[in-house]
Amino acid sequence: MDITLSHILWDSSLGLKLRTSYFKAAPLDHGNPRETHFGESIAGHISKHGGRAILTFKVARLIGCLVLLGLSSAAVAVDDEKSQSPESRTNPHIYLQSAMCGTYFYAAGLAILSISANPKWNRIAARHLDALLLCNFGVYSYRDVFPLATFILSPMDLWEGWVLWPKIIVLFAVSGIIPLVIPRKYTPLNPKKPMPVPNPEQIASVLSSVLYFFLDPIIFLASRIPHLSFDQLPPLCDYDYAEDLKIKAFPYMDAFVSGKQRHIFFGLIWFFRWEFLSMAVLLAVAALSNFISPLAINRLLNYLENPNGEYFMKPWFWVFLLFVGPITYALTFQWDIFIGTHIMAQATAIITQLVFEHALRIRVKTETQDKGDATTKTPSEKASANLLGKINNLCTIDLGRINETRNILFLVVLVPIQVIGSIIFLYQILGWSAFVGVGVMVALVPLPGYVAKLQSSVQEKALQKTDARVQTVSETMNVIRMIKMFGWEKQIHEKIAEQQEQELTWIWWRKVLYTAQAVLKLVSYICLLSLGSSSITVIMGQELSASKVFSAKAVFDLLQSQLWFAQYCTSMGVNTKVSLDCLQDFITNTELLDSYTPKNVAQLVIPDEPVSDMIGFRDTVFSWSDDDENDGTLTPSSRRFLLKIEGELLFKPGCINLVIGPTGSGKTSLLMALLGEMHRLPSSASSWFNLPREKGVSYAAQESWVMNDTIKNNILFNAPMDPERYKKVLYQCCLERDLELFDAGDETEVGEKGLTLSGGQKARVTLARAIYADSRIILADDVLAALDIHTAKWIVDKCLRGDLIKNRTVILVTHNVAMTRKIADVVVSVGSDGRVQSQASISDALAEDEALAEEVSKDQVVLEMAETQIDLAPSADEPKKMDGKLVLAEEIEIGRVSWSALNMFFTGMGGDHAVLFFVVLLIVMIVVEVAVRVETWYLGYWGRYKLSTIIIANISRYLGFFSLLVLVETLVTCTAYVYFSLGSFRASQSIHAQLLQSIFGTTFRWLDVTPISRIIARCTGDMDTVDDPLSEGFWDLMANTFAMLTRFLAVILFTPLFFFPGLLVGFVGAWCGKIYMASQLSVKREMSNAKAPVLGHIGATMAGLASVRAFGAQETQIQISLNKINRLTRVSRTFANLNRWAIVRIGTFSSFKAALLTYYLVYFQNQSPANIGFSLNMALGFSNGILNWVRLMNQFEVQSNSLERIKQYITIEQEPKATPSGIPPAYWPASGEINVVNLSARYSPEGPRVLHGISFNIKSGERVGLVGRTGSGKSSLTLALLRCIFTDGAVYYDGIPTSSLNLDTLRANVTIIPQAPELLAGSLRSNLDMLGQSDDAALNEALRAAGLTSLQEDMEDGKLTLDSEIAAGGNNLSVGQRQIIALARAIIRGSKLSILDEGTHVLLRTDYKTDAVIQSSLRTELPRDTTILTVAHRLHTVMDADKIMVLDAGRIVEFGSPKALLKDKHGMLRVLVDESGDKDALYKMAEA
Repeated sequence: MDITLSHILWDSSLGLKLRTSYFKAAPLDHGNPRETHFGESIAGHISKHGGRAILTFKVARLIGCLVLLGLSSAAVAVDDEKSQSPESRTNPHIYLQSAMCGTYFYAAGLAILSISANPKWNRIAARHLDALLLCNFGVYSYRDVFPLATFILSPMDLWEGWVLWPKIIVLFAVSGIIPLVIPRKYTPLNPKKPMPVPNPEQIASVLSSVLYFFLDPIIFLASRIPHLSFDQLPPLCDYDYAEDLKIKAFPYMDAFVSGKQRHIFFGLIWFFRWEFLSMAVLLAVAALSNFISPLAINRLLNYLENPNGEYFMKPWFWVFLLFVGPITYALTFQWDIFIGTHIMAQATAIITQLVFEHALRIRVKTETQDKGDATTKTPSEKASANLLGKINNLCTIDLGRINETRNILFLVVLVPIQVIGSIIFLYQILGWSAFVGVGVMVALVPLPGYVAKLQSSVQEKALQKTDARVQTVSETMNVIRMIKMFGWEKQIHEKIAEQQEQELTWIWWRKVLYTAQAVLKLVSYICLLSLGSSSITVIMGQELSASKVFSAKAVFDLLQSQLWFAQYCTSMGVNTKVSLDCLQDFITNTELLDSYTPKNVAQLVIPDEPVSDMIGFRDTVFSWSDDDENDGTLTPSSRRFLLKIEGELLFKPGCINLVIGPTGSGKTSLLMALLGEMHRLPSSASSWFNLPREKGVSYAAQESWVMNDTIKNNILFNAPMDPERYKKVLYQCCLERDLELFDAGDETEVGEKGLTLSGGQKARVTLARAIYADSRIILADDVLAALDIHTAKWIVDKCLRGDLIKNRTVILVTHNVAMTRKIADVVVSVGSDGRVQSQASISDALAEDEALAEEVSKDQVVLEMAETQIDLAPSADEPKKMDGKLVLAEEIEIGRVSWSALNMFFTGMGGDHAVLFFVVLLIVMIVVEVAVRVETWYLGYWGRYKLSTIIIANISRYLGFFSLLVLVETLVTCTAYVYFSLGSFRASQSIHAQLLQSIFGTTFRWLDVTPISRIIARCTGDMDTVDDPLSEGFWDLMANTFAMLTRFLAVILFTPLFFFPGLLVGFVGAWCGKIYMASQLSVKREMSNAKAPVLGHIGATMAGLASVRAFGAQETQIQISLNKINRLTRVSRTFANLNRWAIVRIGTFSSFKAALLTYYLVYFQNQSPANIGFSLNMALGFSNGILNWVRLMNQFEVQSNSLERIKQYITIEQEPKATPSGIPPAYWPASGEINVVNLSARYSPEGPRVLHGISFNIKSGERVGLVGRTGSGKSSLTLALLRCIFTDGAVYYDGIPTSSLNLDTLRANVTIIPQAPELLAGSLRSNLDMLGQSDDAALNEALRAAGLTSLQEDMEDGKLTLDSEIAAGGNNLSVGQRQIIALARAIIRGSKLSILDEGTHVLLRTDYKTDAVIQSSLRTELPRDTTILTVAHRLHTVMDADKIMVLDAGRIVEFGSPKALLKDKHGMLRVLVDESGDKDALYKMAEA
């Protein structure tokens, strides 16, 4: 019926006019069906109003207004009948009711307008209507509802008769319920880009927002499934997208956007000004609502003490306030936290992006470890030793502290209101004696402040020790393969364990000070209550009643907590200021590229501008820093470096230009200067440099840079896909064969730092990226260096001479002029002093520069020798990778934290007597909590006696007994905490030892598939959680658990009926906690996984910053960063909101239960006010305890995720453990004799064999060369000898089978010199002798024997010494220098067996002199009884060896002296030598 009438009205002429007027709809087209138009118009109208739900509530409100109009009209009629009598004709009610009718008629009109008008006017009408109805309801509440709660007043509008209460109910519905439950209309931030599905938070009603009902779907979904995945989380609110936040916030925070220099703090405050204002209002309301419960308790107990007194308010009103007070506090405080966490999420996005974008402007310089005393530096100063470390600190530790900026509102709003309010409240309750207690608190404030100062100092020391351990762990894990191969696991483990011991010592002192702080708190508590109580009774002459005791105690507790909270917030504020200053220093004081520093541009007047397409320099000087004092940057050798171009240096366009020079001369600096990466020093007015970028620039760095992405995406680098061009690039860069080795082909993920690729493969991918790019200029920095000779020749012949290079300008830095001279047109020579010495054609350069010609001649000889390299192609039998993804995906546990992980912690705490440990701990904690409960009861017991009785009974007896109780509590609490702390330290040491033992004892295969960053995360972040936060969280959880139980039992003792409601509250709390934690754990795990990619992207971009800027890919990298930040924000916002959901529900139910119990005690119990006050105190504590217990339980379980992650790495696959029977005799090894019998090997137990039944014998002191094609088994054999892979058969080392030896013993007596030696950040001395077992004389002799002295004999400065600082990874040394250090390390070890992996790329990365020095040292400086196995890639390296072993497909095909093998005309070695370019020389070497 209603639908039919609506249809008729809608299609009537009046309806048409209304639609035309209000909806702006065109008149009906009679050619179209009316039904279709009707449906579409209705749907469009509903959509404009936000949907069916919103329109339904608006219609309901219209109906309510009409009902109110009808009721008021009925009241007028009723009153009109009454007014007919003569005595009622002057009754004014008729006028009041008529006015109300007019009001409701106006309200109904507004309701109609809110339904029919366009969106703009219906919003205005709706707000006006809400305000009108709310005011109306407020008036009725004051006149008619409030009087019901009083003993004196009565409702003022009873004359309305039966109409009054229905009207109030309807008014309450339309003014209160509907505005609270009506959903909000979704208003997109950008109308052009609305969200397909808005976040429920954006359309939630007021009630849903306050009580977090909009989270119900995600909460209950998480409780039904094992794990809540990222895709199942609510979408990101459109006002939280990092792109929009950046646009709005950067004008206040980024000087490059705003053009103004202001502190980042003021930018944050101004940007979030309205949020901070809202939080201040909420905190003010929360602070005031904290006094409602003490006031209600005071009035209730006062009523029970004197039931016959005259009171204004009825007891049930105060009972009602006992419910309203905590609810108001919970809702306002949680809403404050909701806004605060929202600010945190947005600030995290803004600051992370700000740091990242600013980092893209920074000039990057090589950093080395400071030589000064590291112990005098703060952790922040240490972290700034390198740029990436500083950025990581800013985006993690400092950002976390900056997010606490909101704590300033606690100091400005919450604490002052509650302190002042407490003093006023106590004065009203206790009189002047209140100031005695307050004075005691204020007098004792300096003591905790002093302790807090000591805590800060101890915390700084603890952080320094933590920083030292983290640094050692990080460096160790980055070279863990070397440590295992050298058998250093035990020594390194002991070193890290010693550092952890030092760290735990300072953590122990921090806990001692924490205990002292707790003791001071209890002492102040004793003085407060003792002096306060005695002053009331003795000085003031007042009775100590239960109403005063329990209400004053609650406020005293509140006051004390606020004073301590103020200290905490002040401490946090200081930390926040330090972090803000660090961020400000990074933003304003880091050295930027000249293009971002206008002052540097203004210093020069450039009358002669270069032609736009010219590439080169004129009269220009560059340094790595704009520091005027250093005038250049200090290298590890303390040598200043300046790049100087005198005159004009122009690169020839459309051809290949070579840049050559000795190691360290500045060839790379020349490219960096051209790219604008170096600082241009003021010079003559005619100086300039130019690199036209309009048509694109490509850059291939010497240190290959790849992203953690697929091979294809690394090559494309966000460029559009051109299949034909892409295929050519793969061919010309010699990548086709490599891709065939991966099942996933070019979709293979390269992993972290290109883990799945070899050095040569990474170099070719880097080159392929530069070649594929649509750019006219290519800068290539020694790209041939990481390639073997044949691959390098392929690159020269196919790529640098290919069609993709044609007409492109190539500037190629190289050491190998002999290989590249035929393709180059111009050669630029750079001298060792950083000056450009010459620029000429190849022929002219060779003719004019005798030194260059001689060097090229020598290189040509070595090149011809290198052409005898036999790594031509992979063996046909090489096992193919089964999967393109070598890096395993990180496991995400589902469900609750496993018992095995928790048991590891509990067992570690108890040691060998875990049960006894926890039994004693439980007993002690029960004693503590019982003492606390008795204290509270005793105060009430004291208050039961009248003043005269107290004086007679001697007040000192009461004070003494009370003080004794508190003293016992203090002593037992301290004992329990110390006892617990010792157990937690034991657990931390145990877990740390298990973790390190497991990682050091794992297989090389596991290390191959596990990124180092994950291992470091377990050993640092997760272990830090176990060391302190986890144990502290467990202590708090236990204390809260026993506090709840004792409170529950205390209430049961006095009110047995509370048993069932208490169980119900506990059940509801546990249920809420269960479903809440199910979602919280899932989201926490997803958040942990969302954080790493943000930092990973920053790290990867910083690692290739020069490449990113050269390609002009900053905006692309910025967009990737924004996407990753959005992902993190989506998870972090959900994570923060879930906590609010649980707290509000548990708090609401607990407050309701407490109010219900209070009502029962007041109206249905006949107990003393003291016992009722005690029961109320315990019940309220129990209710609040449930809330706190759920929070602590969740926090503990979330922190236990670290235990779970550590447990995963404790149960990884292991190598055989050391046993007493595996220790060899003391004389072993007396010789280097090796006897191998039927040796087979594989990389995994289920994998294919890579060695097949190999047998051979090598006598002590023999030099044996291992040759064979790629994949023939050379490296596998060396790994098998060290038992790094799974083996069958027998290997005898000096007569003892290696399978019977402990692995550390075996590897400690074998020295391996890898292709790319791994070095640690630190001095050269520490890299040579990590364990500190040799003196300086021995170390210098080893360096001399390795050839360093002869290599440096012509150098005037910059020589390496034992005190020279080495950058992480040895990045500030050449490959040749690293090889020499590795050789010196082998000489120091003095092993009877040495294995050298010559390296396919050593020749191309070192000059002739360096290579000759290394080869000479290998032949002459190692002891004669040392057996040497050389994995050779060049025949001339091993042709003078005692024996040569030729491998193919994991089998020995030839083994014997070179002379004997060459006699076999059909032998493989003979064939290889005959095919070489230096056949005669190789025969001579064999004969000699």
